Amino acid sequence: MKDQQGLLARQAGVWLLQAVLRRNLGLDEALLAGFGEAPFRALPPRDRAFARMIAATSLRRMGQIDAVLRHFQTRRLPPRAGPAQNILRTAAAQILFLGTAAHAAVSNAVELADKDSDARHYKGMINAVLRKVASAGQALLAAQDAGRLNTPEWLWESWRIAYDEPTAHAIATAHLNEAPLDISVRSDAAGWAQRLEAQLLPTGGLRRAAGGRIEDLPGFDAGEWWVQDMAASLPARLFGDVAGKPVIDLCAAPGGKTLQLAAAGAIVTAVDRSAPRMRRVEENLARMKLTSICVTADATEWRPPAPVDYLLLDAPCSATGTIRRHPDIAWRKTQSQIDGLVALQDRLLSAAIDMLAPGGTLIFCTCSLQPEEGPERIEAFLAKGAPFTRAPIRAEEVGGMAELITPLGELRTLPFHLAELGGMDGFYAARLQKNRN
Repeated sequence: MKDQQGLLARQAGVWLLQAVLRRNLGLDEALLAGFGEAPFRALPPRDRAFARMIAATSLRRMGQIDAVLRHFQTRRLPPRAGPAQNILRTAAAQILFLGTAAHAAVSNAVELADKDSDARHYKGMINAVLRKVASAGQALLAAQDAGRLNTPEWLWESWRIAYDEPTAHAIATAHLNEAPLDISVRSDAAGWAQRLEAQLLPTGGLRRAAGGRIEDLPGFDAGEWWVQDMAASLPARLFGDVAGKPVIDLCAAPGGKTLQLAAAGAIVTAVDRSAPRMRRVEENLARMKLTSICVTADATEWRPPAPVDYLLLDAPCSATGTIRRHPDIAWRKTQSQIDGLVALQDRLLSAAIDMLAPGGTLIFCTCSLQPEEGPERIEAFLAKGAPFTRAPIRAEEVGGMAELITPLGELRTLPFHLAELGGMDGFYAARLQKNRN
C-alpha cells in the first residue's frame, strides 16, 4: 500500500522549491502560500515540517546536489520538462542529506513525475539518475568543497573581496547548518533557560535546537519571550538605558527590536511602510502585553512630531547575513537588487537626520554581509557632510565579544562567530551621534 501522505509531503516539497526558484518567492512566503491551498492545506504538522525540510535542504545544498546530478545526467532538461529538475533535486536531497530510504525517494520521485503532464515524459531518466545517486552519490559528496559549491559565484566573489578567502570559506561553511532557535526573554533568563531546555548566551538571550512548533513552547502564549537571533538583538542594546525615553524604530517590521525596546521601558514609535507587516508587529506587541505607537508610513517621507534622542534604523537589505535560516536568499538575490537597496539605505539615512535632536544617537544596522550595505553606507553618509560623528561600540556592550567589533568601533558579526555554540546571523551596526552645532 502506497504512503499517499508521504507522497503528498514530497509533492509539497517540490512545489515549495518551484515557488522559490521559478516564481522568486521567499521560502517563508511560499510556505504560507502552499499550505494555505489545496491539496497541501490538509497536511498535518509533521508532514508540513518534512516538506519544509525537503525544500530547505534542497536550497541549502543545491550546489552540491546539482554537481552530483550533473555527473549522472546525460543531458540538461529543457524548460518544457516542467518540475522534473526540481523533482530530481528534492529526491537527491532526501537520499544524500536527509537519510531517506533510497527506494522510497526514487519511487516517490517517479510517481510525482508521472502525475505531471510535462515531467512524466522524463520519469525514466529520473528513475535512472536517482538510482545512480543512491549507489554512488555519497562518494561524490566526499570529494566536494561543500561551502564553495553551495555559494553562488557573485556572493562568493563579494565575500572574498570584502574579507578574504579563508573568511569567505568560513562564512559559506557556516551556512551549511540550520540556525538554532534564539529567544529574547523579558526577565529571569536563567529560569526560562531551564524551562525551555535552552542555553544561556553571553548577551542574556537563550538558545535551543531548532524544531517543533514555537507556539507550543512554555511561555509563548503568556508573552514571556520572543524569537530573535542573538546578532539581531545587539543593535538595540547599543542605546544603553532607554527606560521612559522616546525611541523611533524605523523599518520596524517584523518587530523584534520594537519588542526589545518596549520591554526595556522605552516609549517606542515603530514605523514601517507595509500594513500587513505592521499588523504582525501589533500582534506581537499584544501577545507580549507591550505597547508602542505603530505608524504605517514610508520612512523616507514620515517625520515625527518632534525630534527624538534615539533612533534605530534597521534598513531594508539583501539579508545575506540570514542565509543559515533563509537558504533561499542565496539563490534569489542578485547584485543588481543590492544596488537598488543601497540607494534606499542612503535615502533613509538622510531622512533620519531630521528626526534626531542635536546630541541624539542613531543606530544604523543591516542583516547583510555585503560591505556596500554596511560600512560603505556610513562612510558615504559621513563623507557627504552628515552632521554626525562615530560613537564607537565597546566589547562590554556586546557580551564581551571583542571579535565582533571592527577597528572603527562598529559591529560586524559573521555566521561562524560563536561557532562553538552554533554561530549567529551576519549583522552590521554603527552608532553615530548627531553634532550639537
